[in-house]
Amino acid sequence: MADQPALLPPAAANSPTIRRQRLILLAAIVIVAWLALQLFATILLPFVAAAGVAYFLDPLASRLVRAGMPRGLAALLLVLLLLAAIFLFLLLLYPLILAQLGLLITRLPAYAAMARESAMQVMAKLQARLGADFVDARLRELVGSQAGNMLSFLASTASRLVGGGFAIFNALSLLIVTPVVSFYLLRDWPRVIAKLDDWLPRRYEALIRAQAREVNRILSAWVRGQALCCAVLALYYAVTLTVAGLDLGLIVGLASGILSFIPYVGSIVGLLTALGLALAQFPTWFGVAKVAAVFLLGQTLEGYVIYPRFLGDRVELPAVWVIFALFAGGAAFGFVGILLAVPVTATIGVLARFWLRRYLASPLYRDPPPPAAA
Repeated sequence: MADQPALLPPAAANSPTIRRQRLILLAAIVIVAWLALQLFATILLPFVAAAGVAYFLDPLASRLVRAGMPRGLAALLLVLLLLAAIFLFLLLLYPLILAQLGLLITRLPAYAAMARESAMQVMAKLQARLGADFVDARLRELVGSQAGNMLSFLASTASRLVGGGFAIFNALSLLIVTPVVSFYLLRDWPRVIAKLDDWLPRRYEALIRAQAREVNRILSAWVRGQALCCAVLALYYAVTLTVAGLDLGLIVGLASGILSFIPYVGSIVGLLTALGLALAQFPTWFGVAKVAAVFLLGQTLEGYVIYPRFLGDRVELPAVWVIFALFAGGAAFGFVGILLAVPVTATIGVLARFWLRRYLASPLYRDPPPPAAA
């Protein structure tokens, strides 16, 4: 017992010196984490991705361990199954995606000319209705040319983003480093959590554990539930848009489902893109109506079946905060910031609700105002 650290008396634990040391330690941790992200953001992607994979697969690994499988074997099996699923996706869908991207590139000039012609027709109708004083020939020409240029710019930007995404996906670091780090993290996950638990300050360990459990509850519900929702929606949109006859239905559907992790963005971008392509492809309104019906049914399933089934009311992350966090993380640290945005937002939300409860129960909030002077 002689080697056990002596506990500070309550008066010493609450002294100004101890409180100042706590604040300095907390500030130092935040500053070091921020500087590390700033310095190493360009090389952190495979490690952050590996941590996400290990976190996602940890419940499955724990179930296999409870069934009698060694933790290392369970981690190896799950990582190999994930790699097999990714390579199967590449073998089956990557050629089709490349073919549709090539089709999109070849049709870009026709789409730009069609957008220009449509804009010119709209401006001609406005000129006939409002008169030449409001819409002259020069304005019509300017709007028409800019409509075509805007479509070409958006399409080229989308092509660069998709190409860059696959280039990152095929990068050596993600292909080799991420699976290896995922295996070691998944294998050692319980020991890492136990070591972090041992480092907690004894005075606040129960409080920190409670908040960590709350963060884990919200984060696990969002990450695992959102991943399943995105997969289901991507499969639904890709299949139904292809069945509806849309030439680029596969890539539009996959992009709509994947972008669904950003609230409202995936469905809106997918709907507008699909309707624009349908207007350019189908000679009648029936084809456009089929595409619109696909997204109408998809939104109904998403709101009343898919999200309640996989997410429910367990995720206490408002859509506005998720959108802001994703864009802020991407602006600050690139793709690494996007991966870290939701965990950081979930942690901040749990801490903010905790301190709000503390404030509402404190004398600062509950004390009545002083009586008015007579």
